[in-house]
Amino acid sequence: MNLIKNSPVDIAPDMLAQLMAAAERAADAAGEVTLRYFRADMQVENKAGEQAFDPVTQADREAELAIRQCLLSEFPDIGFHGEEHETVVGGSGLTWVVDPIDGTRAFMSGMPLWGTLIGLFNGRDAVLGVMDQPFMGERYLSVGGQSWLQSRGQRTALKTRQNVSLADATMYCTTPDMFDTPDSRAAFTRVKEAVRLSRYGGDCYAYALLAAGYVDVVLDCDLKPYDILALIPLIEAAGGVVSGWEGESAVDGGFVVAAGSAELHEQTLRLLQAI
Repeated sequence: MNLIKNSPVDIAPDMLAQLMAAAERAADAAGEVTLRYFRADMQVENKAGEQAFDPVTQADREAELAIRQCLLSEFPDIGFHGEEHETVVGGSGLTWVVDPIDGTRAFMSGMPLWGTLIGLFNGRDAVLGVMDQPFMGERYLSVGGQSWLQSRGQRTALKTRQNVSLADATMYCTTPDMFDTPDSRAAFTRVKEAVRLSRYGGDCYAYALLAAGYVDVVLDCDLKPYDILALIPLIEAAGGVVSGWEGESAVDGGFVVAAGSAELHEQTLRLLQAI
């Protein structure tokens, strides 16, 4: 499901601050749920049926409800679009876009490379983003053109790594198995063969590492809005670029490329689009 587009809603700086505070409270509420289930016994269901494996856990569903209750109680006129429950259409032109656990496979296998994503969509752009990793005590935030990491009581500005060529780049993707058509596999392989180091896994955490300057390129496909929207402002405010593989807006997900600089993004797009 794509997001409902409209004329972008202007949000005053003081309101943005209030919205970010609410998003942080919602992340706290989600963390109370996810940490109760992480590395503990939990029910896992397969949403994809017999032909594939798309897991969902009790923690996913309960954490999304906790986020939803927190945000809608404070801002009932703002819509809500999450992975696990029905969409709420608000009257403000704004929409919260939420993935309670991005990286459910990592979560259910005890790997702490998952996160809670909370983004705000203004009808055209992602204007606020939170990626919370409560097990490691890391919270990546972006609003008002700034991105920072809040961890261990310290606030650190995020900055992507600049002046890196593809030949020197570190690239992540969730898994190469996602590129399951000849064209997408060929495009992925062209980029993989051009970079210095390629690694797999990480889900939303790889994008946060890109914003922090440790990763240079992230490639994914078949993303939904709740998989990427909160991460866009994190990366862009830190100096990076996020788009679809044709250079279009990434707010609806699909085939997504993120890079630490405009130059590296352009180099990667050229390889992805090569015939």
